[in-house]
Amino acid sequence: MKVPEHKEIRELARRFLSEQGGALRAYEEEEAFPWPLVEGMARLGFLGVFVPEELGGAGLDFWAYIALLEEMGGYASLRSVLSVQQSLVLTPLLAYGTEAQKERYVPRLARGEVLGAYALTEPEAGSDAGSLKTRAYRDGDFYVLEGQKTFISHANVAEVFIVFAKTDPDQGSKGISAFLVERQDGVRTTPLKGKLGLRAADTGMVFLDGVRIPRDRLLGQEGEGFKIALSTLDTGRISLAAGAVGLMQRALDLSLAYAKERRQFGRPIASFQLIQEKLAEMKLDLEASRLLTYQAVAKKLSGERYTLEASMAKLFASEAANRVAYRAIQVHGGYGFFEEYEVARLYRDARILTLYEGTSEIQKLVIGAHLTGIRAFA
Repeated sequence: MKVPEHKEIRELARRFLSEQGGALRAYEEEEAFPWPLVEGMARLGFLGVFVPEELGGAGLDFWAYIALLEEMGGYASLRSVLSVQQSLVLTPLLAYGTEAQKERYVPRLARGEVLGAYALTEPEAGSDAGSLKTRAYRDGDFYVLEGQKTFISHANVAEVFIVFAKTDPDQGSKGISAFLVERQDGVRTTPLKGKLGLRAADTGMVFLDGVRIPRDRLLGQEGEGFKIALSTLDTGRISLAAGAVGLMQRALDLSLAYAKERRQFGRPIASFQLIQEKLAEMKLDLEASRLLTYQAVAKKLSGERYTLEASMAKLFASEAANRVAYRAIQVHGGYGFFEEYEVARLYRDARILTLYEGTSEIQKLVIGAHLTGIRAFA
């Protein structure tokens, strides 16, 4: 779908990456969060694309957001900032937050004045999110949170956390609630370094040691946390699929340019049938992923449940991105194995796509459950 505002945001993103994208490499090498680049994205309105203007956002539609993620997908550390801020933090705030909560948090998040984090995963609760052990106890007009989270994006740079904790452990996943927690409430974090990819994206652990927050920081109702988590992940999976599409587009563009320039046996390697086969396979994976992503977006915007479509898009696009990145390395040959060539970073960045916000295995279980009406896990 193309309308003027979608074309404009794509052009803005391309111009931003053309002017500043090259600076990302230094942050990747140092495993440092690229604050100047994030601030630049914030000034362009990239951190609150679909947030209404009256709440500090750009007031565009969800298609514009998807267009932005596609353009930024080849720079995954930057794309992840956009996805976390909007799909994982602003989406549940807009859907479940009270008016007071929205007024307090949404404008600052949408303008990029502060960053947010989505704190669900724990050391012993990854794919099995319902088994989390973080507790939230009622104490008069307050909740007291005890527990820890791991693999949390923005853990060390966020000021606002959406934290999932059990308010009624006897109810299993139905006893999970969601809370809005601020760093100044006493949240402690520590970085997790040494990632294969997304090296300029912040990842860490979050420690909640008796963190005390007012009762009005409950997001939604008690016991709604698991529902909030899953509905949020549906949107998150679409955003990851869109990012994967962008990564594939970047890998294909770089491979085409290299294949036309690189000469062997007296001619460009683009003239070799086996190279053309690789490029054709990359194009097929790219366009199939794009169509599955767009189908999921359309289903989401129709107002119908879109869990199946989101899982299919995320599963196919994340796996396809790994295939495309692999072929990009093959097209570049030995040069593709060196960091000097961008396809090396794309190859590393693609790997995480099949793991977070639901592994490929979990997506298959979700799809299978929809097809059969039988859940393969409790």
